Amino acid sequence: MTKHQKPGPGPVRDIPHYLRVFQSYIGPRMYLVFALALLAALAEGIGIVMLLPLLQTLDGLASESTSGIGRLLIGALEAFGLGGSTLAILLFIAAFFLLKAVFLFVARGYQAYLGGQLMRELKGRLYDDYGRMQLQYYISRDTGHFINVINTQIRQMLLAFTFMIELGTKFVTTLVYIGAAFAVAWRFGLMALVLGALLLFALRSLNVYVRGLSRRTSREDGHLAKLLIQSLQAMKYLTATGQHPDLRTGAMQSIRRLTGYEIRSGIATAFTKTVYEPLAVAAIMLIVAVQLVWLNQSLGPILVSILLFYRGLTSMTMLQGSLQKTLSTIGAVEMVRDEFRIQEQHREQDGDRVLEPLQQGIELRKVHFAYGAGQGDVLADISLTIPARTSVALVGESGAGKSTLVDLFTLALRPREGELLIDGVPGDAIQLLSWRRQIGYVSQETVIFDDTIANNICMWVGDTRKDSGLLDRVRSAARQAYIADFVESLPEGYQTLVGDRGVRLSGGQRQRLFIARELLREPHLLILDEATSALDTESERYIQQSIDALKGRITLVIIAHRLSTIRNANHVYVFDKRRLVEQGPNQAIRDPDDSGFGKLVAMQAN
Repeated sequence: MTKHQKPGPGPVRDIPHYLRVFQSYIGPRMYLVFALALLAALAEGIGIVMLLPLLQTLDGLASESTSGIGRLLIGALEAFGLGGSTLAILLFIAAFFLLKAVFLFVARGYQAYLGGQLMRELKGRLYDDYGRMQLQYYISRDTGHFINVINTQIRQMLLAFTFMIELGTKFVTTLVYIGAAFAVAWRFGLMALVLGALLLFALRSLNVYVRGLSRRTSREDGHLAKLLIQSLQAMKYLTATGQHPDLRTGAMQSIRRLTGYEIRSGIATAFTKTVYEPLAVAAIMLIVAVQLVWLNQSLGPILVSILLFYRGLTSMTMLQGSLQKTLSTIGAVEMVRDEFRIQEQHREQDGDRVLEPLQQGIELRKVHFAYGAGQGDVLADISLTIPARTSVALVGESGAGKSTLVDLFTLALRPREGELLIDGVPGDAIQLLSWRRQIGYVSQETVIFDDTIANNICMWVGDTRKDSGLLDRVRSAARQAYIADFVESLPEGYQTLVGDRGVRLSGGQRQRLFIARELLREPHLLILDEATSALDTESERYIQQSIDALKGRITLVIIAHRLSTIRNANHVYVFDKRRLVEQGPNQAIRDPDDSGFGKLVAMQAN
């Protein structure tokens, strides 16, 4: 049980809490389904009770001992001049059952509509929340968790909604049947109520058990999703090295646990479905014997009461079945509910200051950063300035904090201590989208989507098959990234599908496609984080020419281990062990004998 979980004293008493969870997403209109179910149950109940005056008109089966509600119905029929009319009573019974069908159809149709609205609300809101979550929280979780929640658990939550509505309608129906049984023969109704309550109480432990299985299933779904995603993402490597069987052990253990939970939950459901009929028949025989032998009741009310009791007990048993089905999916409700709470706690802080295109530059003042409380600083006491429309290089060994620094520039991370300013505006005050729309970012890990080359470059801002102007811009960006010749040699050109994460392209082609996308955006700040590391020497030279052509027009931040990439940078910042140890114009800091940057240059020159 997570710290966010909020269980009540028992599964049945928790139901109102779960109803409020659904209400928070689709509002109180969900209760309209229960109202329609009530009308349907009342229509059927009246139709059944109408059997009393019908029986009185047949062979004198009902007599002076007819119950109060029977006399009331007979009096109502006589008031309309229909007393003793078998045909009229039959028509009334048929009309009420038809009315029941109409109410049920409307209720179920509206339930389907609400289910669709709930799916749209849940998936839409969670997708938006994932787009606004803090980078540090994302890093702390595995991708399988997020995929599990937005796909599997929301689908299970929709099932829980269906079962919850079914539970509510069965509860309403049970009340109507038991109430009608009370009206026809109150002793009979009381017995039905007591027996039904005893049955629900006897199965209380089973309900607790089923809810526990649901919670374990939801957690295991997330674990299995993580294993599957990792296996699929590493498929090429695992296949090439024959290590796929090594990962199978963990996946099969997870699958076996899920299978066990499913089997046990199914057995619990099967027990509930099979136990009610013999119990209902035995209870009916007992109550009929009591009514006839000890209470000397007339047969007419007993026959109607038997029907009402059987429907009531059946409905009560179905109520237990609906409760079990609801509890079998309640783990998903709790997981999705908790995910929204967690996302709210870990949402990025957004300011209200809209930034104009970068004019002055970026400044860090005595910045410290750590990824978590109690963890050591990744960056310590960093102060630097990047003037607008200059090119700077961030140099240092792996782990020196260069990529973390870039994440600070994009405001994906925030300083633990110190201040970051963009055009003199503190980072916390900036409207994130107004700044990030100005940034182009090319990382060593390429970001390619399973779509066409054209859409990977233009990011779906339009349809290049219909918009010739957009297609011209895509071609221009491809030429700048030196991938145009390759693309135009393909049979389908820019409409070629690249596969999942660009699997149909080489590493260098993926990187140049990535670069073309960022060049199309015409950013004011272009960050190149080992952007040419996957390219061959000739491609790197071409890309370097494109980068050099941008100098003086935009702000360039370049991270590179291959120092040839940064030979034309205006300013170099050298990092070592979390700190900024050297800085200055490119040529000026490589020449002194004691320069660490100079030594790096000399090492790569040999």
